[in-house]
This record gives sequence, C-alpha cells and structure tokens, in this order.
Amino acid sequence: MTLRKDLAIIADWIAPRSRILDLGCGEGELLAYLRAEKGVQGYGVEIEEARVVAAIRRGIPVIQQDLDQGLRNFADQSVDTVVLSLTLQATTYPRELLLEMLRVGREVIVTFPNMGHWHARWQLGIRGRMPMTDVLPHTWYDTPNIHLCTIRDFESLCHDNGIAVHQRVVLNDLRRETWRNRLLPNLFGEVALYRCALMVR
Repeated sequence: MTLRKDLAIIADWIAPRSRILDLGCGEGELLAYLRAEKGVQGYGVEIEEARVVAAIRRGIPVIQQDLDQGLRNFADQSVDTVVLSLTLQATTYPRELLLEMLRVGREVIVTFPNMGHWHARWQLGIRGRMPMTDVLPHTWYDTPNIHLCTIRDFESLCHDNGIAVHQRVVLNDLRRETWRNRLLPNLFGEVALYRCALMVR
C-alpha cells in the first residue's frame, strides 16, 4: 500500500506496535497501513457516514463523532499518539481540541494547510480573492475550513500553551521538502506537519 507523502511522513513518526487514535480518519487509509506495516493498535474517529462505512470495510474500528464535541470518550494518556491530519482548520475550537489530544495521547501529530504560503498570499494580496489551492479547494462560501492559520500562528499557539514541537516537516505545493521550505517555511510551505507533546515542567 502506497501512502500520499504527508501520510507517509506521519507513518514514519509512529513507533511499531504503538496505540494510535486517528481523528478525522477518513476512510482509514493511514490506520490500515500502520496496522499492516507496523502492527499498531488503533481507532479512528470520523463524522461522515460514508467514510465511516468505508473504514469499517477495511477492518478499521471507527467511532462516528463530531470532533467539536471533544474527546471525553477517551481516558487520559490512553494512547501513545493522537493524529489529526488536515482537519484542525475545520474544527470550531482548535486550541481546545489540541489540548484534549494532548490529554488523551502522550504525543500528537498535527498537519494543516499553511495560509502563509506564497500562493495564498498572492491570491489575497494581488487578486483580492480568498485563496484556493490544492489543499484548500473550496470557495469561501462553501468551505468546511473555519480556522485557517499559518505556520507562525500554530507555533505561537504551541508556545503559549506549553506545547513542545519535537519535529516539523514542511512540504511545498508538490508535496516535497526543499531547501526553500527549510529556509522560509512560512512562505514556501503549503502543508505543515508537526509532532508535539506537552513540555516537561
């Protein structure tokens, strides 16, 4: 099974035989791969019924739930890693969800589209239109994305809430890591991936 680039990076960050909670798991592609290749135990959470059914057909245990209702069904530190892939921007309370993820898991992996990407800046600054990109394909009036942020915004959120960033990878619009992404991630990165945990006090 071949994963798209951002999911492959997430899979590399996850330890074999660990316990995973995949929020907004879609059709369960990542969990299916991790079960087959790394022997992980995992659950998915997904709101769309068709995707829940597709994931179950893959043999993935999935709970149908709205992430805006929180993660009260899950005990403190009950999994090793909580994954939230390209979903943070579609939640009503992203800060609260991130903190809930850190309550449930020892670490979290979060990925999101970077609104600081040059193409988004160009569309807004030059064209005067709300940005649309491969990772943000919806028009402003028909989008599930309600809390878009930049790489700097997310890192500021982590800093303000005692969250340590252990790893960061930034991909360009071709889903590649380049020297430009590393030099100016907030300008050239279209998708940002973070592996985080609470700071040890």
